[in-house]
Amino acid sequence: MSFALRFFLAMCAVGVAGTAVFIAHDQTVGRFVFLVAVAGLLLGVFVARGGRREGGEATRRFVPTYDLSPRAANGQGAAGPVLEATMNAMREGVLVVDGSLRVVSLNRASAHLFGGKEGAAAGRPLSMLTRDPVIHAAYRSALEAGEFKNVKVELSGGERRVLDLHVAPLTLDEGQDSRGAIGVFLDLTELDRLERVRQEFLSNVSHELRTPLTSILAFVETLEGGALEEPDDARRFVSIIRRNAERMRALIEDVMELSSIESGAGRVRPRPLRLRPLAQEALSALAPKAAARGVSLSNEVGADVVVSADPRRLEQMLLNLVDNAVKFGREGGTVSVRHERGARDLISVSDTGEGIPPEHLPRVFERFYRVDPSRSHEQGGTGLGLAIVKHLARAHGGEVSVRSEPGAGSTFTVELPRATTREEESN
Repeated sequence: MSFALRFFLAMCAVGVAGTAVFIAHDQTVGRFVFLVAVAGLLLGVFVARGGRREGGEATRRFVPTYDLSPRAANGQGAAGPVLEATMNAMREGVLVVDGSLRVVSLNRASAHLFGGKEGAAAGRPLSMLTRDPVIHAAYRSALEAGEFKNVKVELSGGERRVLDLHVAPLTLDEGQDSRGAIGVFLDLTELDRLERVRQEFLSNVSHELRTPLTSILAFVETLEGGALEEPDDARRFVSIIRRNAERMRALIEDVMELSSIESGAGRVRPRPLRLRPLAQEALSALAPKAAARGVSLSNEVGADVVVSADPRRLEQMLLNLVDNAVKFGREGGTVSVRHERGARDLISVSDTGEGIPPEHLPRVFERFYRVDPSRSHEQGGTGLGLAIVKHLARAHGGEVSVRSEPGAGSTFTVELPRATTREEESN
């Protein structure tokens, strides 16, 4: 207990005693003792406040220091647990080496990046963790020249990884050689993949638009050059221009639709609905196109089947799948829509066409991917229909798959979360 506090409490006691004497015995003595107590009490308050102020200033002047040495980084010392928890909570990899390029410490993200454990690598040469020459050169530059380095690293192996590495010199305070370097690894693999997808997407869109636009301009120039004077040729050229313009419009609409789905702007609102009428609407909409190719359309969905889906989005998926089956199936063949129930609702569209070669199956849901590009252009496809189906199925919490054998046709199946029994009964 401080002196100021003890003095304050003593004056309080004297004041209480003086008050008691004043009331019970001699008023003159009581007044004297009471006045002395009050004066002491005020003095005690002043002293106590002064002590607190000095203590506050001392507290503000005191700045806690933490041991940031490699010993602390490995979980030892006063700041060890705090520093270790902070480092391991980071998504970026952190790797510290000494002047001999030996690992002093690394966090969990860095250990995961190089396929090891954070504690096992400490004290070992950096070469046992990675042999990438770019990483070694960056650390050496920081150690030898005291320079900050920022480099891009591509790790090969089972999985390609793209990293942005920042290395800075560090003082370790370990013996005579206090040199060290700390590197921070930022994983850019996903950003790099998205950038490549974006570039490929723009390239494909440009190519798809260039073809019909070139055709339109060529026939416009022909008409301007005198073909307008020949009615039959003029009508034929205008028909070709119209067909290419419609193809461009369809492509732009599909690009905008796919962009809306991927961005989440086109929200999916599933509800219980009967599948057979919806499938019949899709088949009826494509009946003229199927009749032109002699393709029979078959709705094999049971009358009492109920699924949980957004009606407009499910119809969109069915239209895309049936349209593909009609366009790329065999002339005079059959396209069927079926439903199976298991852990999920399985909605399938099958054709009796030539099938898809096995090497193409993993890529058929990619944007603009075509098994037969020349045939796809003849049929007027944009190359985005199956990509839209894939994203709509995933927006429902489901998936889409394909099964095909050359010469035996193809079956595309949309898997949707199963409607609950209560939803089925209420419907």
